[in-house]
Parts: sequence; C-alpha cells; structure tokens
Amino acid sequence: MSAQIFLLPDLGEGLTEAEVVRWLVHEGDTVEVDQPVVEVETAKSLVEVPTPYAGRVAVRHAAEGATLDVGKPLLTVAAVVPAAETYREEEQAGSGNVLIGYGTTVGAATTRRRRPRVRGREAAPVAGRRVPLVISPLVRRLAREGGIDLSTVEATGIGGVIIRADVERALARSSGNPSAAAPAARIAPAVADRSAVAGVQAAGVEAVPGERRVPLSGFRKAVSAALSRSRAEIPEATVWVDVDATPLWELRAQHPDGPGLLAYLARFTVAALRQYPMLNARVDTERQEIVEFDRINLGIAVQGERGLVVPAVAGAEALTTGRLDQEIRRVTADARAGRVTGAEAGTFTLNNYGGFRVDGSAAIINHPQVAILGFGRILDRPWVVDGVVCVRKITQMSFVFDHRVCDGGTAAGFMRSVADAIEDPASAIARL
Repeated sequence: MSAQIFLLPDLGEGLTEAEVVRWLVHEGDTVEVDQPVVEVETAKSLVEVPTPYAGRVAVRHAAEGATLDVGKPLLTVAAVVPAAETYREEEQAGSGNVLIGYGTTVGAATTRRRRPRVRGREAAPVAGRRVPLVISPLVRRLAREGGIDLSTVEATGIGGVIIRADVERALARSSGNPSAAAPAARIAPAVADRSAVAGVQAAGVEAVPGERRVPLSGFRKAVSAALSRSRAEIPEATVWVDVDATPLWELRAQHPDGPGLLAYLARFTVAALRQYPMLNARVDTERQEIVEFDRINLGIAVQGERGLVVPAVAGAEALTTGRLDQEIRRVTADARAGRVTGAEAGTFTLNNYGGFRVDGSAAIINHPQVAILGFGRILDRPWVVDGVVCVRKITQMSFVFDHRVCDGGTAAGFMRSVADAIEDPASAIARL
C-alpha cells in the first residue's frame, strides 16, 4: 500500500518543537500501531512518541540531535495496515487518554524508556462506524472535554487525521456559532524525502581556535526564551529579610517523621497568598488588567538532570502541611526523572536555593507569573533575643515581584506574613 508520513504531533502545552534524542527503530524495521519509535526532548520532559501507523519504516526524517517543528515529517511508514484494522477499541470511542501513547491504557507510563513490544490481537471496529484517526493527545482531550464524538468529526489533516481545528469547528457547531464552524482547507501532503532534515538543522559555523560550540537543546532554548521574556516585559523589584527560623527548626526536630521544612514554608506561603491575592496572578497586557486566580498552583523550583524545571502542586490552597509534603516530594521526584508534563501551570513559584549552599538570590520571575519567593540556607548566626546575643538558625528570604501589580508596601506585608509564621510556626498553624 501507499506510504504514510507521520508528522511530529502537537505535544500540548503550547510546545512547538522537540529535539530527537534517540531513535527506537531503524529504517527497514516493521512497526505496529502505538509502538514507540523515537524518544524526543521537549521544553517540558523527555517522552517516547508512538506511531499511529503500522508497516515498514521507510524513512527517518531527522537525525538524532536534530530539532523538529511540530507538524514536520518525522517518519515515513510503508505497507501500512488499514487503520480500521489496527486502531483499538478505545480509539474508536475517542478515549480520554491525553498523554503520548495514542491508545495506551491509562496506567501506561509515557515517559518510561520502553523497548518496542509485540501486541496481541487488536479489537475489531464497531460495524458501520468510522474509526477516527487522532494523532495528537491534546486533540483527543479537547474533544473529550467538549463532549465531541470523534467519529462524527470531519478530518482535514493528512491521511484523514483529525486535527485541532477540526474539533474546534465541531465545538463551534455544537455551541451554535456557525461563523467558526466553516471547514478549513486541507493541508497539502508533505514531501517524504531526506531533505526535510536540512530544514531543521542549523548551518554549521566553524569554531574559532580555543572555542567550543555547544548547541542549545530544545529545553535550553525554551528556558532562554522564557527568561528573556520575563526580563524584557516585567518591571521587577527585589526585597529581602533575615528570618529567625529557630522555632521552625525545633518544631521539625520534634517531629522527625512529619513534614519537611519546605512543606511548612509552602504552607505559610500559600496562607500569605490568600492575604495578598494580587501576587497569585498574571498581567493581561492587552486589556491592561491584573488577572487574579482563585486556585493556587504552587510551583516548586527543582534542579534536574536537564536543568531547572518548575513543576506545580495543583490546588495547594486546599492541602494540609502533610499533603503538601507528599505532593512536593512527588512532583520533585517526577521533575528529576524527566516526567514533568506541565499539566498544571504554576501561578506562583517557591525557590529553595539554600539547598545549593547559597544565602541569597535575586531570582527571575517565572513568566507569566508576577512573583517568586526564595529561601537561602539556614545558618547558625549571632542574633539578639530579648536583649541577649545568642546563636540562632537564620535564613535569608528574598522576594522578587512585578511592580505593575503592587508596590513595596504590599510586598513587605506578604514577606512579613511568611516571616512571622516561620518565627512562630505553632501559632501560625493553629490559625490556618
């Protein structure tokens, strides 16, 4: 049968490109539907991408280390088995699986480094029902959340694939908005040849003697863009204060099996954000409005193998100190293992740079957030208590905020709310 070109799918969360880290198949190999064929790195995580087609691998369109834009040719598969014979029952129903896997069961881990596996008998299609071809997990989620039956959606993608615009038109029709429901022009087929690689690799530049050029990975490019945008758009200001953490340190020592120090800091931060909701917000520059969030998705800065990532503890305002501790440990472990998907975007960031044995930092705000709170290492320092100099556990707390959303008085009030809770944690917890 004719060859099918598998384009790099929309991986969600606004990601527009991915770097090919490792191919899991070779040209000439036989692949099955939903078999992982390549490992790619995005700005969010390291994931395996499975093929929606079955057959023989004819062309791999990118070399390892190359960066591909979403929608560019990734793989050409020849001698394709008809989709209606290979798509499984949950695909026919338009299942709610939203991670890379296109039909894997809910329990399948999409970031696990798996080897291609042999599949058993596939479910037969429902008689008289068209089997929807859905490559993007984001498209499947959009349809599920909108109550759209994918088998009724007109596909305009290459090879009859349902794309995001198709589902959006279906949603517009169901909501009674005909102006948004007009079908888009079909996408012209991509050219299946090796020249596609040339368009995604930067032209070589000879290094000057004594220099070594290291290409930015997809992750580093995403970090660079986000931080540059933060510096360019946000008029930030930084304030800091030394805090006597001795009472908190002693409380933690009394309950060695209880929550860690970071969980307490997170709890106090969440309480302060409730008092100062303008700091749990973003700025809508087009409408000139501050958009405050009811929900606090607390971002935790984590240094992983790939670099600094900020997974979020969703709904932190509803969690106890113990539950915060569990969630912080979970998202931290996922981040260090490269399993961050960005399913929940953070609304405020907490940074514990004291773990790197440094005392202070003028951090960069995680755009589009409007503030970031950081803590340095806890040191034994001379401190005056009731007129007497004694040794206390002191940490420096620094706070960087967007001056568009508040002034110094608000920032100081937020900081003192957190600092006072640290210096008298028992009373603070009793009030929460």
